[in-house]
Amino acid sequence: MSAHATTDRVKYVFIWPAFFVVLLVTLFPLIYALVVSFQSMRLVPPTPPRFVGFDNYADILASGRFWGSIWTTAVIVFISVAVQYIIGFALALALHHNVPGAALYRVSFLLPMFLAPVGIALIARMLFHPVLGPVNEFFSAFGLENIPFLTEPNLAVAVLITVETWQWTPFVILLMLAGLQGLPNEVFEAARVDNISAWRRFWDITFPMLLPLSVAVIFIRLIEGFKIIDTVFVLTGGGPGTATETLTLFAYNEGFKKFNLGATSALSFLFLIVVIIFGTLYLAGAQRMVRRYR
Repeated sequence: MSAHATTDRVKYVFIWPAFFVVLLVTLFPLIYALVVSFQSMRLVPPTPPRFVGFDNYADILASGRFWGSIWTTAVIVFISVAVQYIIGFALALALHHNVPGAALYRVSFLLPMFLAPVGIALIARMLFHPVLGPVNEFFSAFGLENIPFLTEPNLAVAVLITVETWQWTPFVILLMLAGLQGLPNEVFEAARVDNISAWRRFWDITFPMLLPLSVAVIFIRLIEGFKIIDTVFVLTGGGPGTATETLTLFAYNEGFKKFNLGATSALSFLFLIVVIIFGTLYLAGAQRMVRRYR
């Protein structure tokens, strides 16, 4: 037997056990949750598992709270990601063209991304406090009444969008700036020689060349945005009422407040289906757009 064959066998001896451990750790919770989703199971009061088929799924799909949480999640995610992309791309362009103080801005713009969402939510809750918050103090200086930022449904959603935008715009800046620095300078030099305006250079050259990267950045932020829970939990708790309750917070309330494990497992798989549908639709539309700009 050759030394090369012996080396390959030794390699597999170390790889396969680790592979099976990772597979077990990954698949077992998923399969177990799928099994539980077809059962009626509660921890408080403790009830023995009882097979109910698709009843958990049917109850959730018939719940107005479920559809409301989908709408709330979609509004927060799509609006915040759109604003993040626009602002992030604009700031990346400014930093790429070496505006005065660009080195300082690059560091300061990235700081929010490294802060804990819970900490940011606590700070935002103090800032937007209906009576003692600095934001309302600012408006009071102009003789305006206090604004119920966290107790009025539309304003509470707007605050969540603002906080999400502030924290995750640096992520867009970082990736778009890296994409801008990787573009070939020869193309832009030729455009300047032809006296093409800055706007046309951006729209006809920069934007199409960065479109694949833009699709990836937006997709990552959409998927991450759908998992939002910590900011909502600390800032509004899903209120007023259930006006700002997202899908993940809905699942948390069902699982850790009502201890309804069967419904929570079914809700988790429905959440997965919702994310897959949104992701598929987005990628299909993005693919057509990329083909159009080629």
